[in-house]
Amino acid sequence: MTARAYCDCHVNIWNDEHVLPLYTQQLARVRAGAMAPKADADTLYAEMAHVEKAIVFALRYGDSIGIESDDETTAAAVAKYPDKFVGFAYVDPRRADCMDMLVHAIEDLKLKGVKFGPIYNGVSLADPRLVPVYEYLQKNNIPLTMHMGTTFARNAPVDFGRAIHVEPVALRYPDLVMVLAHMGHPWYGDCIAVSRKQPNVFCEISALSYRPWQYYNILIEAQEYKITDKIFFGTDFPFARVDESVDGLLTINDQLEGTKLPRVSQETMERIIWSNPFEHWWHGDNPLA
Repeated sequence: MTARAYCDCHVNIWNDEHVLPLYTQQLARVRAGAMAPKADADTLYAEMAHVEKAIVFALRYGDSIGIESDDETTAAAVAKYPDKFVGFAYVDPRRADCMDMLVHAIEDLKLKGVKFGPIYNGVSLADPRLVPVYEYLQKNNIPLTMHMGTTFARNAPVDFGRAIHVEPVALRYPDLVMVLAHMGHPWYGDCIAVSRKQPNVFCEISALSYRPWQYYNILIEAQEYKITDKIFFGTDFPFARVDESVDGLLTINDQLEGTKLPRVSQETMERIIWSNPFEHWWHGDNPLA
């Protein structure tokens, strides 16, 4: 049976020319012989055949991982496959033209949300350069997805990936929807605690299926804290595929055979697979309408 999901909320897009030599250098330290995967619009569309909608965004990780894409690539993909893709912009607050680029992406390119990787750009969530970004997003009902968790890149300050730093921003901007990618791994307890406390903070499970023991513990803790209604499905494609991500969730309890450990419930699995960000991440303004 082919794995299906309603929405993949975490899909990366780039063209071949956006991949720099640094990418293979960095990846070789943790995955010998790995090559840069394809992540152009046509590749994404083929991969998302069993997903009804996909949220796609470019990466500007040129000096940390070695991928430097752009919002025009995202907008072109949405224009080519409008029934499948919803585009998010990327913000890099180190750039002097950050706000100009953001306004252009939202108001001219008509992208519907924003992605930011504080660990990859080396900018903490408390950095004053982010204040105009937060203010603009809150004012314009634009959700903010953030990479939360560690990374293999050396030039990426690991503390900036901890979800505990999200709470002060969530409190200061209560109408800004914030989505914590990767459940903040390996500090998933921080992610779960902040999401439970703050109504405007959500989370998602992309790039977790290939670490099944950690993934299992994340889901059990989320069940115990009763936040499974705030968790959304994502893959982090091309770093993880749709079928393996769905199957990794549906078979998460297989590793427990012969034990009395608690199980991830069928309700939790189905709730995540069929989660619909378009009903939750915008305040009364569904971008698909």
